[in-house]
Amino acid sequence: MTSQQLYEQYTAQMHKIADVKYALAVLQWDQETYLPAKGASLRGQQMATLSEIAHQLFAEEKLGSLLNELSAAGGLTDMQQRNVALTLEDYKKNKKYTSAFVRELAEATSRSYHAWIEARKQNDFRVFEKSLGDLIRLKKEEVHILGFEQHPYDALLNEFEKGATVAWLDALFDELQQPLQSLLSTVMQRPQPDDGFLHQHFDKDAQWRFGLDMLKRMGYDFEAGRQDISEHPFTTSFNTSDVRVTTRIDENDFTSMTWSCLHEGGHALYEQGLPANQYGLPLGEYCSLGIHESQSRLWENCIGRNKAFIEHNIPLIRQYFPQLNQAGAQQLFAAVNKVKPSLIRTEADELTYHFHVMIRYALEKKLVEGSVDVKDIPSFWNESYKTLLGVDVPDDKNGCLQDIHWSHGSFGYFPTYSLGSLYAAQFFAGMQKQYAGLTDQIANGDYTLIHQWLQTHVYQYGRAYTSSELCNKITDEPLQLKYFMQYLTNKYRAVYHF
Repeated sequence: MTSQQLYEQYTAQMHKIADVKYALAVLQWDQETYLPAKGASLRGQQMATLSEIAHQLFAEEKLGSLLNELSAAGGLTDMQQRNVALTLEDYKKNKKYTSAFVRELAEATSRSYHAWIEARKQNDFRVFEKSLGDLIRLKKEEVHILGFEQHPYDALLNEFEKGATVAWLDALFDELQQPLQSLLSTVMQRPQPDDGFLHQHFDKDAQWRFGLDMLKRMGYDFEAGRQDISEHPFTTSFNTSDVRVTTRIDENDFTSMTWSCLHEGGHALYEQGLPANQYGLPLGEYCSLGIHESQSRLWENCIGRNKAFIEHNIPLIRQYFPQLNQAGAQQLFAAVNKVKPSLIRTEADELTYHFHVMIRYALEKKLVEGSVDVKDIPSFWNESYKTLLGVDVPDDKNGCLQDIHWSHGSFGYFPTYSLGSLYAAQFFAGMQKQYAGLTDQIANGDYTLIHQWLQTHVYQYGRAYTSSELCNKITDEPLQLKYFMQYLTNKYRAVYHF
């Protein structure tokens, strides 16, 4: 049998595994959007069954033999070799898990999600405590299944950001914290922009239509996706032709939904832009969560909170929201970039946002290593927010229950939010260097150059490179904090005039 015939066998098996995984993803999307309350119990069972089936398909000895044979064979293209190498790496990791553990983790995750929803309704962490404790116990088991060399959190971190370690992140956050605090001190001493006009009644239906309009304008393909409402905004993909986003609406603040749409739209454009002919294969998957977050933060902040973007879109904003007819572009630009330590990460300004991430990162490390108990999460959270952000947490819903990630078992995820912002700033600097007229294009509502740059430098590669390798390839240097700090400083000088 030729190498190409073996490769066809491999792709057929990977397609079958992907079909099961994406069927599972559809059930999860439904769970977070339309699932009736009484369907929660059996939905957990259904999702656990599909998780177990996907694991078993990807653990078959026949597949392992095929991958080993392909690895040793010649006659494959560079892309085919990379797919096989990455799949073999994934296969070996998958073999470490038992089917029983996969099922138990899936069931615990589903229970945890529904407990989180109920805890938010009751505004009481204790409702979530037991199911979260069960999940953390399983994540600690997973750490030992995967293995680690230095810190147990490294094993979970590697699942979202390949190659990242606690040692590297600790150094990165230590280096980032001081200049952020210095910049925060500077802007807080300046006269603060008025943002009161943002907090008035904005009709829910008008916001919904506006969000759809914004997504279309940024290039999101609604023939290959849709938007819905969920408790926590997210993006999910079943293939490049079916990428869905969700949002949530605050009728007292249109900016919450607006920049949520831009954020999730950035994620969705990445998924819609991945190579469709690599379905089920590593080169058809995103690079990492850090790079995925770079796409959402790029659209949400580098573009969406850019003065040129706001100048172009203010007529549209006034069309949907006549109550903002008196707001000028500079006034809106300053208001949506106002720096103010706050409670909610997803609504935080670009400067203090990273303190939210640092708090969660510190807490997750302690939970995984066992130095903080689950019952102590609220107190650790509240003390950390007071120390680092100077804010008092009034209740659990606005505190440790605000994010969905723990209920998904996504420990190791939060640091990628900061990494995404750093990568986004470095990539945006690269775009501006290549395209001198980029700001003028944004001011005209034309994102053609941005789409071209992202397709050429990010989308087309899938998982061919790690985040650090991709960053080096794109910008000719590793991740550098200077781009993010320069980006922030320039923006806040335009807002605070220092």
